Amino acid sequence: MQKWVMSGLFFVACALALVLIFTLPGKDQVAQENKTQMPEVTLNAEQAEAVIKANCISCHGDQLEGLAGPNLQHIGATLSTEQLYKIISKGKGSMMPGFKDKLQDEEIANVALWLAEKK
Repeated sequence: MQKWVMSGLFFVACALALVLIFTLPGKDQVAQENKTQMPEVTLNAEQAEAVIKANCISCHGDQLEGLAGPNLQHIGATLSTEQLYKIISKGKGSMMPGFKDKLQDEEIANVALWLAEKK
């Protein structure tokens, strides 16, 4: 009786393993999903400032001097446009929320371009 139970459990474990092998995403697929592609935009400083005033000053201050969030006055010297785009889109840690669901990709790219010029 015990042999039947053990062989049944073994069969179920093998079947589950086969299902997982063919349904879980591969390493390349996960890397592609995590890659954030920044759209090409032309910098519009007025629009970027408006987006920042509406979404960022509560944490980063009205002069980007930093409050709850870090100082962004010279962030372009530290981070590239693509890095800024990724952080604004997806967020960073528990303090910086992602804005991908709140802002359009073009707005995020414009803000990233504007911040990248802050050197």
